[in-house]
Amino acid sequence: MLTKIDTTIKYGKQHGGFGIQILYPGLIRPQLNDTGFSTIGRIDHARIPPGTLIPMHPHRDDEILTYLRSGKVKHLDSEGNTDIISNQKLMMMNAGAGYFHEELVLEEGIVLEGLQIFIRPEIGGLQPQVQFHQLEDAYSTNQWRKIAGKGQDYPLQIRSNTWLMDRRLGKGEQVILPEIPAENTTFLFYVFDGALRVNEDILLTTGESVLIEKENPLFKALETSDIVLFITQTNADHFDDGMYSGNLQ
Repeated sequence: MLTKIDTTIKYGKQHGGFGIQILYPGLIRPQLNDTGFSTIGRIDHARIPPGTLIPMHPHRDDEILTYLRSGKVKHLDSEGNTDIISNQKLMMMNAGAGYFHEELVLEEGIVLEGLQIFIRPEIGGLQPQVQFHQLEDAYSTNQWRKIAGKGQDYPLQIRSNTWLMDRRLGKGEQVILPEIPAENTTFLFYVFDGALRVNEDILLTTGESVLIEKENPLFKALETSDIVLFITQTNADHFDDGMYSGNLQ
């Protein structure tokens, strides 16, 4: 089954000079009474001007991936970490029982654009930790790249049955989903930027996505497109009372 998620389902927010489009993927299945979909709690697509400070604030029981495509941000947190995050430096904040951080978008950069991804852990109250990963290249052209997930072959670890990949598709390229050795697998194919057709009958553009269950459709890029692929299981254990990843119903 293919279920398109267009931009009308998103919530828009303006705060302190920056804008965020928030996707609660579970809203496409209101009968489930859950704003998230299994372990995928929330996806924020943010555009933030240089010089913006997001002051120190808390998180709890969220697995948070910072995935930037432009701009740079200086990170500081309650675990004593400080670093510069960019489109080649990723960060996973496993908030666990309690965690604080602040982010400063650097003046010398350009407008920051990226995703703040909130994944649900298997259980609440885990030990907080922070992970960083340096990418060899900003984009993974014409091949699936493992970003974060459960298992040693993923550079950033998520503490639930969730896996994230990305890929840049050249204009005219066709692709199918990667093979995942897991049962009851569901995919969320998110277009960060660009335009694609799915099985020649569904059009996806920037900020849109499609939920894929028990199918392996063909995607064709109508222009150069950047994709983030979310993979979960419908029966995955997850804690749904996280501060941001939790169910808001």
